[in-house]
Amino acid sequence: MIYLTIWHKVALAFFGVVLLIFIILSFMQKDKKLVWPMVFSSVLVVGAFTFFTLFALDKYTKKAKILSIKHHRVLRTESIVFEGRVKNMGKFKIGECKLKIKIASNPMSGKSLSGSSMFNPKSTLPEFFDNKEKSKRSYVEKEAVIVRDFKPGYVEPFSVSMKFPSYLKNPYIKYKLFCH
Repeated sequence: MIYLTIWHKVALAFFGVVLLIFIILSFMQKDKKLVWPMVFSSVLVVGAFTFFTLFALDKYTKKAKILSIKHHRVLRTESIVFEGRVKNMGKFKIGECKLKIKIASNPMSGKSLSGSSMFNPKSTLPEFFDNKEKSKRSYVEKEAVIVRDFKPGYVEPFSVSMKFPSYLKNPYIKYKLFCH
């Protein structure tokens, strides 16, 4: 659920009044052929401004931070578990926070890999005709909701489990938190 702060409500009221003024001015137009195009363009422009304003307000009023995160592999199930704590740093309630985790092979750590082999373009023509074996992706990613209805100042623990392919070599892990 998306929670509207007082700033969201003020922005909605402001843009509602602006839209109402534009519509009234459109109907006061002497040339009646221009009334509906002006109403349509007013709704379109004010709607776009409203959308981007609410998006910006959402980004700057709903802040959360990962305080700690650690991971361990479960070899039996070929998975990896991320555990940690997240804190609502803002003054407003957050509807939900999602954690996006990406695990990728680190090709630059390979000892047999040189710069020329790293950036040498590979032809895809043989792969087009030979589809016996699918190539394995060099990364896996997962997005999971870790917190819902997050109150200001609270700290919540979280846990996310995801598959960990055994073919990844020297993986590096990147994660990002999205809250709205």
